[in-house]
Amino acid sequence: MAQSGYGKICLFNDFCGPEIPVANAVGYGTTAGGCNYYLGDYRVVGDLVETDTGILGLAKTGGWVRIGGNNENGKGAAVCTETVFHPGLMGTLACEARVEHRIVTTTSSFVGFCGTIADDVAEPLTSVTVTHTLTAADICGFVFDSQLTSQLWHCCYNGGATTGATSSLVTVSDVGPTAAASQVLRVEIDPDGTARWYIDGDLKKTVTGAVSTTALQGALVGAWGTTTTATDIDCDYLAVEANRDWTV
Repeated sequence: MAQSGYGKICLFNDFCGPEIPVANAVGYGTTAGGCNYYLGDYRVVGDLVETDTGILGLAKTGGWVRIGGNNENGKGAAVCTETVFHPGLMGTLACEARVEHRIVTTTSSFVGFCGTIADDVAEPLTSVTVTHTLTAADICGFVFDSQLTSQLWHCCYNGGATTGATSSLVTVSDVGPTAAASQVLRVEIDPDGTARWYIDGDLKKTVTGAVSTTALQGALVGAWGTTTTATDIDCDYLAVEANRDWTV
């Protein structure tokens, strides 16, 4: 296949304007006329018919959006790409976001890559006390879940040559979110499936063979409820990078 100078895919949104309001009249993906929702380079998925779920622009320096999760366990919303990134042919893949939590209770959030992103987006994995249940076959990202014993960011993975860790004692980092304090989270996936997790520029974990080299991945930032209290995660920017696949 002939190549050109456009060999790099770079997606970015600084969230300085558009928003997807809560309480849409018709849900995403329904047969009653629901439409696709987009926020710059990204899709918006989740329980968007709910009055507490959606993407709201914030009057905050530099432009931020609030990704609002639901007041039901496991229900929420995400800003994401389609599952179009092939690690083996397009790596190194990178997903970076600057995020902030208003509260660090009754919340589950994810930043990174996942091989399953449905219209009614589900948590890539669920977590309780010291155990992860790896719902999606392909996962590589940061997880914070208030239901875990350790209230720190966890570096989670699944689908590669190295078996996905289900113990939070294996995935735990040494840094957690603090309410109203921003952090830069970055996840990288090499063509051989090796993954790296960075917080504020510091490398926190490297796992060889963490991710399948052939399964397509999508990048996302999402928040889901854990109780009857609505939750959210604020995002300043989302950047996704990959090399172009010239074999197709």
